[in-house]
Amino acid sequence: MDEIKNLESLGLVLPSPLYIVGAILFGIVGYVAFRRGRKTSAPALTWTGVTLMLYPYAVSQTWLLWFLGAGLCGFVYIKWE
Repeated sequence: MDEIKNLESLGLVLPSPLYIVGAILFGIVGYVAFRRGRKTSAPALTWTGVTLMLYPYAVSQTWLLWFLGAGLCGFVYIKWE
């Protein structure tokens, strides 16, 4: 338990389980969108897939992860054709 307190004192905290589930879920959706975009030569779908796979590394709040992920998934749904 001391190791966790030492890491927290350095500013490092573990993400919540809901954050981890969201990152995995949006990463999978992003990978599927990326593959579909490459297969159909749809650059908007390809780059949205890349964004879905990478944005969890830049977002630290769980609510923001889910909000942006839902918005990007909505965009993928519209562009899917």
